[in-house]
Amino acid sequence: MPVRTTARSGIRRATNTTATGLRTTAVAVLVAAALVSCTQGQTDGGLRADPSAPSPTASQSADQAENADSVENADQAEQAAAEATEEPTAPAEPAPELVRDAFATLQATLGETCTPGAGDCAYFLGRVTQELTELDEAMRADPKGPGHFKQPLADMKVLFGKLGKDRSTPHLEKFFTEIVSTRDGINTWMQDHPDDYR
Repeated sequence: MPVRTTARSGIRRATNTTATGLRTTAVAVLVAAALVSCTQGQTDGGLRADPSAPSPTASQSADQAENADSVENADQAEQAAAEATEEPTAPAEPAPELVRDAFATLQATLGETCTPGAGDCAYFLGRVTQELTELDEAMRADPKGPGHFKQPLADMKVLFGKLGKDRSTPHLEKFFTEIVSTRDGINTWMQDHPDDYR
């Protein structure tokens, strides 16, 4: 009798141990399945523990937008650096007037004069001197060449040699006769060359 009781107890213990092992395995399998389900829910767009957490798609979009901004900023910086290294180009100087245009404004002074020392020569002599200077430049730049305007250019060269760089009214008044005679002589020459001013 004692032997049978011991055998039965051993069988019961073995059965209990097996059952306990099976339960433990079943619980472990269930826990693992739950973890897999949660992980898939977060990566596949399923239920998430934190609904405010950004989805992978939104996160990727944000990264792409940030990368695009970085590239654009780099391009702008590179362009700015290239522009900074370029040498600035000097503004082009205006081309001289046409001879006929320069002569037309000089002709407009033919009816004007002044009296040296009377205080009325500043505008007149300054204007005539300026008009002669611009006509000189126009004649030198004309396609016909300076040789075509040999006489008026020679007359203006003599006048400018006397005047020098001083364009003050008292200095110009000293050469009143030379300034007016140069203007009148060029007018006469141009009247004999109508193709140059019409």
